Amino acid sequence: MPVDRAAIEQRERETLAPYASLSSESRGRVHPQDEHPLRTAFQRDRDRIIHSAAFRRMEYKTQVFIPHEQDHFRTRLTHSIEVAQIGRTLARNLCLNEDLTEAVALVHDLGHTPFGHSGEEVLNRLLSHVGGFNHNRQSLRVVDLLEQRYPQYPGLNLSFEVREGIAKHESSVRVSLPEFNADEQPTLEAALVDIADEIAYNSHDIDDGLSAGVISLDDLGESDFFAELVAGVSSSQAGFSEDHTRYALVRRLVDRMTTDVLRETQVRIQRLGISDLRAVRNSPENVCSYSPPMQKLVASLKVFLKNRLYDHPRLVAMSRSAADIVSALFKGLMADPGLMPPRFQGMLADQQTEIVIADYIAGMTDRYAEKVYTFMNGENPPPLP
Repeated sequence: MPVDRAAIEQRERETLAPYASLSSESRGRVHPQDEHPLRTAFQRDRDRIIHSAAFRRMEYKTQVFIPHEQDHFRTRLTHSIEVAQIGRTLARNLCLNEDLTEAVALVHDLGHTPFGHSGEEVLNRLLSHVGGFNHNRQSLRVVDLLEQRYPQYPGLNLSFEVREGIAKHESSVRVSLPEFNADEQPTLEAALVDIADEIAYNSHDIDDGLSAGVISLDDLGESDFFAELVAGVSSSQAGFSEDHTRYALVRRLVDRMTTDVLRETQVRIQRLGISDLRAVRNSPENVCSYSPPMQKLVASLKVFLKNRLYDHPRLVAMSRSAADIVSALFKGLMADPGLMPPRFQGMLADQQTEIVIADYIAGMTDRYAEKVYTFMNGENPPPLP
């Protein structure tokens, strides 16, 4: 028997937890649309994200290491896929909406600049007089304006819940917009993506750092968190290759953090009396979380990653080079906005020049940014728009 949208929505009502987000009860879209006969609202959002140009461009955007240095390093795209995988596992075990979780996971980094956080920091500094730059806010700008998939309206016209998941994604700078009540907690599905994001980058940055030779297993042994994991892996993987040992370590790291989040979230659901979605939104504290002991371990892991990986001379040099490129691009385009493709030039009629230039630069892949940079320095023919 065929399964259509109505059947999927009915299955959600029957099988998901009472505090899960039901696609049939979405707060809707900015531009009203008829529902699709086969796909729910959140499935439709996921598909629109996957088919967007911004999603494809993440394949060539730096996560930590420049992608073209090694074929196996994570990119923004593979990171987002890993976040979606971890997020779906968490959602499935908590009887939450997997489709909403996946959509928020796949969209959460769409607004990231080329060259990772280095590019974002430069644009934030250069745009300080007009509100700065934040990749969460930029992700919203991408799905609400910059993607041009439909003649009837700009953007992807995603559901409120996915857009709210972008706006309330954990960051040092939260996006504040009137349509997203700052006093309300996001859905549990969006909250899970925040943690899945952290689990993914903590584990895969360790993996990439080991693969690049920037850190070693001995370095990890200096951390209390890793000492036990490394010892357990070393004993169980005796005689195995270094790669197999590394893979086993990363698996254990992901499993340890994911299992802890599941247990602690279940504890909090009971303790806070979370009985429905309204209780989620009115909760006085985060419902999805690590346990207190794991919070301390994760905090120590972040300190380790900063001191031994992110601040490593090799990565610092890469960051400085990236910052120089983004700064030069911004300066050159401010001097001659006509170097941008016609579409962006057209936006200058009703938007600030700095914002439009930031849109153009933020949408670049690493390699396209390098091509534009060399062209502006007279070294290469103009790149394709």
